[in-house]
Amino acid sequence: MSSLSAISEELAEIEGQISDIFRTLSNGFQKLEKIKDAGRQSRQLEELTGKMRECKRLIKEFDRELKDLEYRNDPETNKMLNERKQSMVKELNSYVALKKQYASNIDSKRVDLFDGPNDGVGEDNVLLASSMTNQQLVDHGNQMMDETDEAIERSKKVVHETINVGTETAESLKAQTEQMSRIVNELDSIHFSIKKASKLVKEIGRQVATDRCIMAMLFLIVLGVIAIIIVKLVNPHNKDIRDIPGLAPPVQSRKLLWNPN
Repeated sequence: MSSLSAISEELAEIEGQISDIFRTLSNGFQKLEKIKDAGRQSRQLEELTGKMRECKRLIKEFDRELKDLEYRNDPETNKMLNERKQSMVKELNSYVALKKQYASNIDSKRVDLFDGPNDGVGEDNVLLASSMTNQQLVDHGNQMMDETDEAIERSKKVVHETINVGTETAESLKAQTEQMSRIVNELDSIHFSIKKASKLVKEIGRQVATDRCIMAMLFLIVLGVIAIIIVKLVNPHNKDIRDIPGLAPPVQSRKLLWNPN
């Protein structure tokens, strides 16, 4: 790895990751040999297959980096790097072949498990039936029919209970749907009421503002009248202010310019 570090840190890092995966694969297959249960073997093999996929991806990444650096390296360096890549590919292929071998063994065990051992039970049943009398065969047949009828009745009961549960569930869903519909309608009504109340509040606000303006104008008029009254009381002979009814000074009697007498 030190030689690769001198060429490219990226190549050295990729090779280190591939080496770690190879060690994991080696330990995993050694552990796989000690596992006897087919299910556990299958799970272990799936984990190792995932590691092999990751290793394949890293080797491709190593090859891409190698091609990017090919024009910078001398022929001897490129030859050494290609040999390193081929070595990693060969080692990965050996683990792939080992995986196929274990997978084949696990599949054969599963076939044996499903086929089951031939313990002669069928032959015993045939011998037992052949040794029965006709009445025993009829009784045995009637017993089997009774058991079948009981099984059918149990199945009917289960189906009936399932239908009842389904009906109750449908009714519950219908009630919940109606309740949700009522809630939506109530929310719509509340939303409409809120909009209407908001509009009414705005109108009241505008009316209050108008009333305030009118009251302010009346207040100013009253202040003006009061001021005029005060001025008239203080200076009744002020001709700049018009007379206010009831507050005007007494009119002097006009003197006649000629006396008829």
